[in-house]
Amino acid sequence: MRNLLRLCPLLLAVALLFGAGPAFAGKRVALVIANSAYQHAPSLTNPVNDGSVMARTLKEAGFDIVDSRHDLSALDTRRVLREFADATRDADIAVVYYAGHGIEVEGSNYLIPVDAKLERDTDVYDEALSLDRVLVAVDPAKQLRLVILDACRDNPFGKTMKRTVASRGIGRGLAQVEPTSPNTLIAYSAKAGFTAQDGDGANSPFTVALSKHLTTPGLDVRRAFGFVRDEVLKSTGNKQEPFVYGSLGGEDVPLVPVKVVAAPAAPVANPQADIRRDYELALQVGNRPAWDAFLAQHPDGFYSSLAKLQLEKIGAEQAHAAATEKAKQAEAERDRLAALGAQKDAQARAAADAKAAEQAQLAAQKVKEQAQQQAAAAEQQRVNLAAAAPNAAPATTASPAGTNVASLTPATAPADLNRSVQTELGRVGCFSGQADGNWNTSARRSLSQFNRYAGTKLDVKVASTDALDTVKSKPSRVCPLVCEHGFKADGDKCTKIVCGDGFALNDDNECEKKRAAKPSASKPATSRRDDSEDRPARQGPKVGAAGGYGGIGGIGAAAGVAAGAGRAAGGGQVYCNGGGCRPVSRGCHLEYRGGGGPGNDANTEVCN
Repeated sequence: MRNLLRLCPLLLAVALLFGAGPAFAGKRVALVIANSAYQHAPSLTNPVNDGSVMARTLKEAGFDIVDSRHDLSALDTRRVLREFADATRDADIAVVYYAGHGIEVEGSNYLIPVDAKLERDTDVYDEALSLDRVLVAVDPAKQLRLVILDACRDNPFGKTMKRTVASRGIGRGLAQVEPTSPNTLIAYSAKAGFTAQDGDGANSPFTVALSKHLTTPGLDVRRAFGFVRDEVLKSTGNKQEPFVYGSLGGEDVPLVPVKVVAAPAAPVANPQADIRRDYELALQVGNRPAWDAFLAQHPDGFYSSLAKLQLEKIGAEQAHAAATEKAKQAEAERDRLAALGAQKDAQARAAADAKAAEQAQLAAQKVKEQAQQQAAAAEQQRVNLAAAAPNAAPATTASPAGTNVASLTPATAPADLNRSVQTELGRVGCFSGQADGNWNTSARRSLSQFNRYAGTKLDVKVASTDALDTVKSKPSRVCPLVCEHGFKADGDKCTKIVCGDGFALNDDNECEKKRAAKPSASKPATSRRDDSEDRPARQGPKVGAAGGYGGIGGIGAAAGVAAGAGRAAGGGQVYCNGGGCRPVSRGCHLEYRGGGGPGNDANTEVCN
């Protein structure tokens, strides 16, 4: 601590030397191209409107040259880029904004003029303009080369374009790029491989956000695109995420410099500016000793309250890490005792300790998230105040210790975090319910499903910022699509199974041929016993032509008669043998003895 305090003057001198952002007043040029009236593809509504908004925004920001064009052919586009390249030779900042159709082929990106036909995949090399050609036009700029593409739409030529080589890949949206020139940024309206929305109004959500944040005076261009990303995610329900490729140096690079006011003859030092620089230096270091050193120098005031929030965040993160480690140890001890077959009371104590540790971990997780959200909201408010009036003192210059700075933007409500996680889980196919912000059993089951297929170990009991960041990092479906009976998976949707004529859907979700219905035999109105007295014809044998009975030696008839054995004596039974047939005597009945044939009667008359 003492060493840090001794080093503070040196650190503050470094901050004074390098911390202040430069206010560039060099030449700034911009080219705006908007293509809507496509001749061989459906027209687009928003690009021309978006181009008008961006041209007006850049002109109002004081750009020296703003060349705005719309509905350009391939030849006109090449000519305009040549002319713009001449204007960038003595410029410090060069910006190209394009709205219209774009296409990715074999990992390279192309902007599509309005006269392109693209009948074959190879036509893109002749009829479209590569992104590299645009980068050549901005390359002479000395300080910042910025290309903004609101072109991440579906390819309108994809269905009709002939493939000359089956393996040639034509992607969805635009491909990821890595600029080779220094101080170059390429901003997409949607992340590589994804498509952007045109929105419900006259302008796209991306252009609306750009017009609000990109030309904020003194605001670093990277932070401006961060605000653009947040607004587009919010307005599209987390369906579209703008992305920026490339890198810049450590100094702030605003598109619009802060207006410099002539200093008075005897300038008065602003103590708040010194405190702000000390705060930003401590924020860059970001650990507990740095914040303790800051509070030792500045124990009261607006920035001291912000520093205390940062310390609370660090303490909450450390407490959560300790609680997580303790929970892991308690679970390991419980499992160890269970594996060794320890006494039940020892296992019960270990289980209780593990449950208590888990509850402590969940409580620490909630405290950590709340502290992170409060610190983030405070930092956002500070940045906004600095951007609006970088040399002015904050409206609230003193705040009691331990407060959360009531004048700052409130932290994100837990329901909003729950809703964001539910929305992202739905995007990757793991959640099918309504994103209502209620972290119920269905939501926990969805996050558990995500853990299973993504190979992660996120805590499913609460919706956390870690879970949100992890799910958002997945660019496509994670959980498999499961359809109800009668439907089948078709890409990311379930479509109904339709069977042809003569076929029906079985229990296995397959079409099989219908079976013909079997004719049902007509049954008599009443069913009567064969051996009843009023049905003697069913009992007796049939007489053959020779005066004998059907069957050899009366065997068939005798067997039929024998079926009534054991029933009431007599009962209309007839006894037959080689000598003929006669009624069975009263009080007697027939018993079947087997055999049969000449001289061997199958039945025997038995009398009681």
